[in-house]
Amino acid sequence: MDNANLQNHQQKRKEIFNKLPEFWADLQDSYYALLDYYPFTKKQVDEIHLITEQIGKIYDKTASLMRQLPDDIFYMLGYSKEIVPYLRHKTIESEGIIRRIDLVCTEFGWKHYECNSDTPTFIMETHHVNGFITDYFNLKNPNEQSELKLSKVINQIVNKSIKGLDQPIIVFTAHGGHEEDWKTTKYIQSLYEGKSQLIPLEELQIVENDGLYTPKGERIHILYRQTYPIEQLELDQSPDGTKIGLSLLELVKSGKLIIFNPLSSFLLQSKAVQALIWNLHLEKSDVYTSKEHDMIRKYFLPTFLEPDYFIENKLPYVEKPAFGREGDSIKIINDGIYQQSKENNYRDQVMVYQQFAPLPKRKVMTPEGMLDLHILVGSFLIKEEYGAIGVRAGNIITGNESCFLPVGIVDDEK
Repeated sequence: MDNANLQNHQQKRKEIFNKLPEFWADLQDSYYALLDYYPFTKKQVDEIHLITEQIGKIYDKTASLMRQLPDDIFYMLGYSKEIVPYLRHKTIESEGIIRRIDLVCTEFGWKHYECNSDTPTFIMETHHVNGFITDYFNLKNPNEQSELKLSKVINQIVNKSIKGLDQPIIVFTAHGGHEEDWKTTKYIQSLYEGKSQLIPLEELQIVENDGLYTPKGERIHILYRQTYPIEQLELDQSPDGTKIGLSLLELVKSGKLIIFNPLSSFLLQSKAVQALIWNLHLEKSDVYTSKEHDMIRKYFLPTFLEPDYFIENKLPYVEKPAFGREGDSIKIINDGIYQQSKENNYRDQVMVYQQFAPLPKRKVMTPEGMLDLHILVGSFLIKEEYGAIGVRAGNIITGNESCFLPVGIVDDEK
């Protein structure tokens, strides 16, 4: 591409995303959202939706089993002794409100990488922004109805939770200094039709065994913390050493506060849950039906808590932390060759070993020109039904430098 065409693309990208001031098209002085698209056929979109719901059912059934397991199993899966007392707490019928199922298209069909059931990001991009880009390219948006579905579910869940309260205080929160988290939370708040407040996490005040309060001293009934992970919350301490994160969880357990995603969504957050699922599958456990075993065999990748299976069979595999995020602390071992993520902050966690399924590559238009990028599909589960889908395009290990690549439906013959 010559310089004039590249400059034209850069200018057009700027014009398009300037129409979305509440979106972060650029992050940390680098581009994030791409003015290009990944083409799916209607048949492929339908298949992704079906797979997403099928995988969700596997996780939901596994969650029911996990609540019956002894604490020692939770420790093996990477959960801390401090958090285990709260893991079995369930306040709503569904295991979660918003979950993201990551998928990769391989030569053997679709395979499931991992599930972010507690604090999935990529929500505004897929449910809202994607439609603006498909309009620009004159394509059908596969996520056309997803925002309405998400809004409906959020309103149902929150309104059911505040039933019987005269003047419920509903707060949506995120770290105020983190642009992506803050704007994601602001977007989710916009989908709720009732009265609510948007307050930075650092401004909330907790009173042990009493409640959580706004800066004005109002007691909070509902806390929507879409981007604030439980595994970080449990480590939070006040300057005097009080474990305020655990105090907040105690408020939830005692019924003095309701949080969304609910605590139950964290039950499935550990990537080691996939090792549990795979082990139950190998044992032909009657936890799953024969049809569900077929789904596990077809879509799940062999996953263990030790690498022995891959070493003995000379198979490439991935080592990743149970609660890792943004591609941090991931290592790919392939025929004695190691590829490792730049960041290495989660090395002290329980490690999970999963068969390596390489991400496919595609030439994508970026502000730097055409680049050959790896493609990972994220497909949302809204309660038990499919939500929006989207693509992250980046390196072989999908990290926080990966880009948002919109998706559009093209005719089958294209």
